[in-house]
Amino acid sequence: MTMPDETAVRLSEEEGRTPPRGRDLAQLWVCGFLVLLGILAIIDASRLGGFSASNDPIGPKPVPIILGILLFVVAGCYALDVLRGGRGEAENGEDDGNFDWRTVGLLCAVFIANAVLIDWLGWVISGALLFWGAAIVLGSRRYLLTAVAAVVLSLATFYGFAIGLGVGLPAGVLQGIL
Repeated sequence: MTMPDETAVRLSEEEGRTPPRGRDLAQLWVCGFLVLLGILAIIDASRLGGFSASNDPIGPKPVPIILGILLFVVAGCYALDVLRGGRGEAENGEDDGNFDWRTVGLLCAVFIANAVLIDWLGWVISGALLFWGAAIVLGSRRYLLTAVAAVVLSLATFYGFAIGLGVGLPAGVLQGIL
């Protein structure tokens, strides 16, 4: 006599599918890590001094506190999903054990190039190269459109930091122009 689980495994193997597995309780470690990050963010935010200015009466404390609370919420939702038996669906190529080291290596090279060039070229140019290079490495083949989007995104982040947050990113060779 076969057990119901054995029957499900045998039928799913005949159909070419993997059998549904039980709960993956190891994912609760990820939830615990997210809670730990939330705690650290809130503790660090509580240690920030009383910085305030006429144009920023709140100061820098609320953002890390909100992020810490959001980390708690994400950890709770993820833990609930894991405990209910939820698991992620494998995408193309995830189950075959192959890992695309070339893509990871090229992305690392793009990030390292950004870190090396940001002081000399400035954020607008190095950020545009970062965004463009990452998009190309990840599969974009519309080179001109990707370049335009990268320049717009780097300019938007440059001015967003400068005007919105009051944080100056390096201008590099474009000093005096931006």
